[in-house]
Amino acid sequence: MSEQNRAALQVDVRRPQRADARRNFDALLGAARDAFATKGVGASLEDIARQAGVGIGTLYRNFPTRQDLLNAVYFGEIEELCVAADEAAGLPPWEALTTWLQRFVGYAATKRAIWESLNRDSDSFKTARAAMYGAGTPLFERAQAAGEARKDVSFDDLLRMVSGLTAAGFVDQAQRDRVLAIALDGVRTH
Repeated sequence: MSEQNRAALQVDVRRPQRADARRNFDALLGAARDAFATKGVGASLEDIARQAGVGIGTLYRNFPTRQDLLNAVYFGEIEELCVAADEAAGLPPWEALTTWLQRFVGYAATKRAIWESLNRDSDSFKTARAAMYGAGTPLFERAQAAGEARKDVSFDDLLRMVSGLTAAGFVDQAQRDRVLAIALDGVRTH
């Protein structure tokens, strides 16, 4: 991910400097991500604070509005996708791509839950999308260059396919993983 995109994302996800405050911030983001994914954007902020192990005042100190919390969850997910791409880059091409796509599945679930609350015309949203594509595209192109991914598939095609699959209801995580593997088998060259 470019330093400019990383800096833009970090402006939108303002992590505190002190270690204890950073732990609280991260706990709030994790609890909010889970709550929004299971209960939608109307999830109780009090329940989120309680799940994070902090008081409601700590939640409001970090996120003065619900929208601030929603944005932080979204931009935090994008940042994690970018970090996941960096971490997967050293793996063999196909493994790097599928490792990153596994993380993308989690992002897609969060994005789906908070989609309506996002200002998709904002510069921040456009920067986040560019950062995500900038992180994942090299992994995909590397798999194509290695002859492991079809040349007639674009990165955008791949993300739309995976996003669509993750929107379906599954019995459990094992079933979701099997269905994703089946779909990716259609992208992989044999």
